[in-house]
Amino acid sequence: MLIRLLRTHLRPYKKPIALLVLLQFLQTCASLYLPTLNADIIDHGVVQGDTGYILRFGGIMIAVTVVQMVCNIGAVFYGARTASALGRDVRAAVFDRVQSFSAREVGKFGAPTLITRTTNDVQQVQTLALMTFTLMVSAPIMCVGGIVMALGQDVPLSGVLVAVVPVLGISVSLIVRRLHPLFRTMQERLDTVNRVLREQISGNRVIRAFVRDSYEKDRFRDANADLTDVSLGTGKLLALMFPIVMTVVNISSIAVVWFGAHRIDSGGMRIGALTAFLAYLMQIVMSVMMATFMFMMVPRAEVCAERIEKVLDTESSVVPPAAPVRELRSHGHLELRSAGFRFPGAEEPVLRGVDLVARPGETTAVIGSTGSGKSTLLGLVPRLIDATEGQVLVGGVDVGSVEPALLARTVGLVPQKPYLFAGTVASNLRYGNPDATDDELWHALEVAQAKEFVQGLEEGLDAPISQGGTNVSGGQRQRLSIARTLVQRPEIYLFDDSFSALDYATDAALRGALAEETAEATVVIVAQRVSTIRDADRIVVLDEGRVVGAGRHHELMESNETYREIVLSQLTEAEAA
Repeated sequence: MLIRLLRTHLRPYKKPIALLVLLQFLQTCASLYLPTLNADIIDHGVVQGDTGYILRFGGIMIAVTVVQMVCNIGAVFYGARTASALGRDVRAAVFDRVQSFSAREVGKFGAPTLITRTTNDVQQVQTLALMTFTLMVSAPIMCVGGIVMALGQDVPLSGVLVAVVPVLGISVSLIVRRLHPLFRTMQERLDTVNRVLREQISGNRVIRAFVRDSYEKDRFRDANADLTDVSLGTGKLLALMFPIVMTVVNISSIAVVWFGAHRIDSGGMRIGALTAFLAYLMQIVMSVMMATFMFMMVPRAEVCAERIEKVLDTESSVVPPAAPVRELRSHGHLELRSAGFRFPGAEEPVLRGVDLVARPGETTAVIGSTGSGKSTLLGLVPRLIDATEGQVLVGGVDVGSVEPALLARTVGLVPQKPYLFAGTVASNLRYGNPDATDDELWHALEVAQAKEFVQGLEEGLDAPISQGGTNVSGGQRQRLSIARTLVQRPEIYLFDDSFSALDYATDAALRGALAEETAEATVVIVAQRVSTIRDADRIVVLDEGRVVGAGRHHELMESNETYREIVLSQLTEAEAA
């Protein structure tokens, strides 16, 4: 998965990577040449007292060092740029994929893990790429080159390398093998910490209201402790790696000095050659240590890449049409034909055989008990989810064939849980229409019965709104959400229990103003409050996902027992009449 992810997203950066590899090759070759020059200076300059030789080859060493430094700077520069571009592209790809998900896919993954995969997981892959470009590219070149150059200094002494390199490789591979499952568990427990923290921040008021601070502290402590335990287990394994490497390095250095001294004593080797051999040994070991450092990061990055690829490989259940319809046959006409929806793996469908027609200039209300599928029904129209059976038609065209941008302009949804974005009142209202003027915003606020409280804010339309709209009340959020949809001016308005937080007086005033504003549009209202929908042109009664009645208020009171029970649970017989 890791290789596939890197191959896919690094393909556009072939030229910078090729230049980076060339620079790393040159700087590594320069590093490998320096010990040989140093050996020549010792053997032919220092030992023989030839100052000119020392100065001449010393100048060459300085020139080689400058080349090494310049190439290293260039390699790090291109490596950092390419790794940052990789992180940017992968984050964008994950974000785009998540944006295409329907409510089904988002619910399947969950918001906390999607956030972790977009941020922390991508960061791990980006860090691995940076370390690869700056360290790992040069490590094999230095290792192989060091062995070749060491053989050039003294072949018999190179027998030490035959023992050192395999021992290092086996030791590192055994540790890395045990790290992979631990890193997978670590990322999963990081998801859990994010989920618990997200719940506690979002549900802060509920926690305070029920005085459950201690319970939530225990939940977070347990999640944090689980993550800590895995991190400690990983850290212990990682802590073993460097001592093992350094132990092998020190033993091999002692062996080289011991056997090298005997070789010098017997006249089979020069002092400069031993110095160069020690330098090459350190370079070989350093390359192995760099590879070790990379192997420490690879298991976690591999787990992160698998989690990222799982998101990227998940196709949305709401697929854009291959040949989209860019013009509707009629305007404002909404029809559901035997529409149904079933969650994957569910025993029973949420909706089944729903027939509904809503026309321009009419208000259609949907009412039913909790869990009867009202919100799911509205979600089928703007394609938040797709019907698993039957058809949903807007303007005489199946919504699955309509161009997404056209569908978004045609259908305006005020969700059951109004959500405001961090910004200002104006930026939230213009979410529905970026080109709306201030006069249009004020008009929408007036219809939504929100003008008075916005005028009371110190900065009016430029008043700040916090994330989720937490700095305004629930009723104010609902009214701003309604105003946002009014600014959009769609042909079909869908109100999903959008008046529940309003008092009766505001509810009545808002419905009166909406009746004038949406007189030529199609209006569908889902509501629990009977007073909100009793004057609708058509009331559709849902029960356990089926339509069990349709008609006007007085007709249903006489003929539909389900509707009558709902009404009488809220109103007296006289009020209902």
